[in-house]
Amino acid sequence: MTKFHAIIPAAGSGARMGAEVPKQYLKLNGKPLIQHVIHTFEQSASIQSVHVLLSPNDRYWAALDISLGSKTTLHTCGGTTRAETVLNGLNAIKSIEGTDWVLVHDAARPGLNQAMLNLLIESLGDDEVGGLLALPLADTLKLADATQRAQKTIPREQLWQAQTPQMFKLAILRDALASFHGVPTDEAQAIESIGLQPKLVRGALRNLKVTYPEDLTVLNALITE
Repeated sequence: MTKFHAIIPAAGSGARMGAEVPKQYLKLNGKPLIQHVIHTFEQSASIQSVHVLLSPNDRYWAALDISLGSKTTLHTCGGTTRAETVLNGLNAIKSIEGTDWVLVHDAARPGLNQAMLNLLIESLGDDEVGGLLALPLADTLKLADATQRAQKTIPREQLWQAQTPQMFKLAILRDALASFHGVPTDEAQAIESIGLQPKLVRGALRNLKVTYPEDLTVLNALITE
């Protein structure tokens, strides 16, 4: 039987947010962002296990008093980059088979809901490669120089904004991350580097990643709506 597992890297500091705590611990509707994410995966009948990857130096988790379900496990294997954290997690988790699907999802992306999660799994469950949630770009893009002068307009017709979860077979993703030269910006880039083409599954605006302070206000409005 095909199995699906959630991987939540949560070892980052969220420097661009400028907050006193890492952004995954900021609150939305009274709960930390990461708690919303964990709850979504715990409530999914398709997800067999949930794995939260924390920094070994995390000083915040213990104070949150988050009640975890039976399918969720904490791992203090975070690295200096997201890619390193994910790879460390894949190597540390022994309960997942190499042919199982893993869904890597940002801890600061709490707008994911069951409809999006189900769509991703249904769209990719029989796919040879895997893929990710993403949104077609709507805005006009400009290429700037060092002085912030627009050099040219970039056609947006084939451009998509990557989201998460990003869903791949464990063994393939582990090998792609281990062999990547440099630091991939996401799991899909590592998969692309070994010659595979991840499938893009349309996500939703509410699945935005909280990066800047104003994102919390926007996200709260989208979820409320």
